Amino acid sequence: MLDEKEFELINIIGLKMASNQRDFSRKMNISLGMVNMLIRRLIIKGYIRTSKVKPKRIGYMLTPKGFKEKMNQSAAYTLRTINSISTIKNRIQVLIEDLYQKGERHFLILGDSDLALLTKMAIDEFSRKDCVFSYAKSADHCNVDGVVFICQNNISEKIEGKNKISLIHELASVQNSA
Repeated sequence: MLDEKEFELINIIGLKMASNQRDFSRKMNISLGMVNMLIRRLIIKGYIRTSKVKPKRIGYMLTPKGFKEKMNQSAAYTLRTINSISTIKNRIQVLIEDLYQKGERHFLILGDSDLALLTKMAIDEFSRKDCVFSYAKSADHCNVDGVVFICQNNISEKIEGKNKISLIHELASVQNSA
């Protein structure tokens, strides 16, 4: 199993995004010594191999074992991401249901982000006919009597005197308490 930095280096080598240790160092934002250590470790594990390209130049390539590990970890990462998205969407649905039970019927989704899109997906599955959902990309000219779901950073201070919920902070607080 690869650690995070090893996996990052394998991806860079596999995608041919860099050609030497100095490039790897810049791309990964780590020291040249750390890159050298990671490369040695990956060679010992059998994930990459080197070849002399020119007298003073070394090429790096994935071995079949390295390709397999890259694919396995990429698939696992994709599944974790999908599960995380599903968990976030479910948490948003619970939040909407709680607000609905407290009498809220008007909701504004504020922001132009992936979180706003995910909130819209959660709302599309919320089947209450007496609710009104509206959307706005920016806080300018926002007027709603109900709850404002803020779906991006740095705009909550522009919304005054309204029932506002920063979904970023709300979801983060749920993650930290779990």
